[in-house]
Amino acid sequence: MVNYDVFIKDIAPKKFTKRGVIWVTFLVILIVAGIIAYIDQLRQGQVVTNMRDYVLWGIYISNFVFFVATSFVGSVAVAILRLTNNPWRTPFVRIAEIITVAAIVMAGITIMIDMARPDRLLNLFVHARLQSPITWDVIIIPTYMVISILLLYFPLIPDFALLKKHFEKAKPKWSKWYGKLSLKWTGSKIQKKVHTKSIAIICVMIIPVGLLLQTIDAWLFSTTYRVGWDSTNFAPYFISGAFVAGIGSLVAVIYVVRKAKKLEAYITDYHFDKLGQLLALACLLYIYFNINEYVIPLFNSKKADSEHLQTLFSGAYAFPFWAVTIGGLVLPTLILLFKKGRKPLPMFIISIIVVIGAWWKRYIIVTPTLMHPFLPIQGVPESWHSYFPSLHEWIITSATLAMALLIITLLVRYVPVIPIQRTMDEQELSKTKNQQEL
Repeated sequence: MVNYDVFIKDIAPKKFTKRGVIWVTFLVILIVAGIIAYIDQLRQGQVVTNMRDYVLWGIYISNFVFFVATSFVGSVAVAILRLTNNPWRTPFVRIAEIITVAAIVMAGITIMIDMARPDRLLNLFVHARLQSPITWDVIIIPTYMVISILLLYFPLIPDFALLKKHFEKAKPKWSKWYGKLSLKWTGSKIQKKVHTKSIAIICVMIIPVGLLLQTIDAWLFSTTYRVGWDSTNFAPYFISGAFVAGIGSLVAVIYVVRKAKKLEAYITDYHFDKLGQLLALACLLYIYFNINEYVIPLFNSKKADSEHLQTLFSGAYAFPFWAVTIGGLVLPTLILLFKKGRKPLPMFIISIIVVIGAWWKRYIIVTPTLMHPFLPIQGVPESWHSYFPSLHEWIITSATLAMALLIITLLVRYVPVIPIQRTMDEQELSKTKNQQEL
């Protein structure tokens, strides 16, 4: 059984270590560089990017799709596991909720970065067309963002009350916010009943909204009728890919947090083994939809499809395509099928590979298709015949990834990464059950 005083002391926020300060400084430098590059992009226009009439969706949209996919971990790893009352999920659901919030916030910011005229953002609402997937994307992203924040905040209310009590003597500068955010929580039966119902309602809400978000994101591509995107398979293809990106990100963050905060006693090898099984299932599903996405057009042998597949299989994008498919998906799946591959360190390495593969996968989905326009590329500068992100694009994209990591870092710093009250309740329930059995 957990010693509650020791447990709260271990989980309670502490000062940044020297490594933590260096890490935050590094992220801030990347963000500042990105802001400077973005201001220059606003001043000069999209000419500073390598996006042109053909590749009008470049690395920014690839990055946007990656963030949207990563945010899906809130629906899969949090909501579903909460509703099914899986006790093994307790130590890591909070981290999953944090990742979801960081990812969906940055998805919203990234789509604005892609706009050449962000001052016209309001037009998406004022002149919205309900038959356009873009309109539904504009609606669903803020909705998912609000629900994700609520899913993070509501379970924190009892923990904020416990932290307020814990910091009564020390009283660091940030501790006063715990009292305000706890909303006068006392732990009464009525409060617990309302609290439990509220979390259940939010969990029920976020699952269909999360699925709808991934589906609409897929529709943005598939409704253009372009080669490589013109597929009824695209929505489940995106959802299965989001499953992989989300769980991979969760494993990577859990490993770092566990090591940095010395939480080995609470996040054990057992939890990594379970997450490894979940990630293996996600990868197998994604492999299945990848086969559907690429093998069926190969059998159909339509000219445009054949040219697109040739570009991916043996052409200009062959190396990243096979690196992502084999190195970032097939090999990790094979390793995860063995128990030794689901130990913490191997899981961390695999998750990093999977996340990098997931990011590049979005780039491969976006770019090669745009290089196969409806009409042949002719009468335009040679530079328009290919696309690779400019320095501005790389700096701004790195800044968005750094900002997502900074949000995660700060939330991990000030928020208890393991649910305190929930863990205590489960321990009490387990103790009572054992006594009854005796």
